[in-house]
Amino acid sequence: MHRNAVISREDWFEAHKAHLEREKELTRFRDQIAAERRQLPWLKIRKDYVFESEQGPKRFAELFGGKSQLIVYHFMMTPGSDHRCEGCSFLADHIDGANRHLKHHDVSLVVVSRAPLAEILPYKQRMGWMFDWVSSYASDFNFDMQVSFTDKQIAAGDTTYNFETRPLKSRDLPGASVFYRDECGDIFLTFVSRARGGDPLIGAYHYLDMTPKGRNETGPYHGLMDWVRLHDEYQEKAKDQPDCCA
Repeated sequence: MHRNAVISREDWFEAHKAHLEREKELTRFRDQIAAERRQLPWLKIRKDYVFESEQGPKRFAELFGGKSQLIVYHFMMTPGSDHRCEGCSFLADHIDGANRHLKHHDVSLVVVSRAPLAEILPYKQRMGWMFDWVSSYASDFNFDMQVSFTDKQIAAGDTTYNFETRPLKSRDLPGASVFYRDECGDIFLTFVSRARGGDPLIGAYHYLDMTPKGRNETGPYHGLMDWVRLHDEYQEKAKDQPDCCA
């Protein structure tokens, strides 16, 4: 790894102080974007979706759990597939900690996949996750949220994801969708996040961004697929000590 300049304490202080101004600019801009997000128009949900849960069938309104706000994470799990998405699992590893607090701030968070519940639950148990995870297998929910696609759509290249219509090969893709339920029981879609929009939900990335090597995604994909594994599949590798540290 390239070593940065090593300078006096006084120069180090001034360099980091100058950089802090840039960090503050980013913080203020992030606050501005969040405020603009809260002003975006809403879309009324007119279908009464039914999901398969561990407690039995649940209507969409029941996913709110008595809260007015609902965050849905769309976990990629195609019915009948034995593939378990490392990226979705990486993000899911961060849900339970946040959820301990969200549930006390008028927010319900539920993970939804298109696979049947019988395929979801063994994996949830294996990973040790506690969050609510339901199946949309019997409904159009994933398709209406544009995170799942029919064979006909894929064959025609008529697949819209992240507000862009382009040919896709995947039947399921990840993302988050946010909903609000008002006093009359009406439900509205208020915001969606797709593709790299999920980065802010991955706390490990923000730890890595503070380190000298950063995310260190230098493999063929230049992304999390280069290094992220299911958390029970990492293998520690012994590394030789560099000569300079001998």
